[in-house]
Amino acid sequence: MFETEKVSLKVVKLNTKDIQAIAELQTESPRALAGLNSLDAVKRKIQALQQQAEDEEDCAQRLQCELDGERERHEKAEGDVAALNRHIQLVEDLDQAQERLATALQKLEEAEKAADESERGMKVIENWAMKDEEKMEIQELQLKEAKHIAEEADRKYEEVARKLVILEGELERAEERAEVSKLKCRDLDEELKNVTNNLKLLEAASEKYSEKEDKYEEEIKLLSDKLKEAETRGEFAERTVAKLEKTIDDLEDAK
Repeated sequence: MFETEKVSLKVVKLNTKDIQAIAELQTESPRALAGLNSLDAVKRKIQALQQQAEDEEDCAQRLQCELDGERERHEKAEGDVAALNRHIQLVEDLDQAQERLATALQKLEEAEKAADESERGMKVIENWAMKDEEKMEIQELQLKEAKHIAEEADRKYEEVARKLVILEGELERAEERAEVSKLKCRDLDEELKNVTNNLKLLEAASEKYSEKEDKYEEEIKLLSDKLKEAETRGEFAERTVAKLEKTIDDLEDAK
């Protein structure tokens, strides 16, 4: 652009010099023109110079037009460059925006994954909570059942304790009866011994006292019946004592 402007100025300067030369030739005295071959030659010279000036002017105009076109192209190029710079800036902004979008999408994906993991964790915790609730319900039922069993055991224990008190009372009475039976057994043994001795004496004296045989036989029979009755009572007392001892052993094992 600046080279074209220099050419245009040079052409304009040449045109001005030519015009000044022509003016000087026209203003010279006739004596100066006397050296010329002819006036026609001078005119042709002037016409040639005028034509050259016109050509130079046309060239200058053409160069000016080219300069204007070059300026327009330069301005257009500058506009294109500015537009291209804006486009490049927009592309860079778009790239940055896409990078930020990719980063945001990645963060969103990570957040969604974290949310999914949190949701899965919540579901696991809820499942644990449900299982814990079920366990608590089962434990409550087991606790109620255990309390019921404990209450039933307490009731049975109290009942057994009452029965034990009753059995202890019965045992004391049975022991008393057994002691009485033992005493009676000893008395019966003494009586049996006496009866046996009496029988022996009676047998020894039976020959001597034959007239009293019937009476003695009746007495012997009566004594034998008493002996059998005493033996029966003794056996019953022994069975009663054995049964009471077994009952005491069972109660001690139950404790």
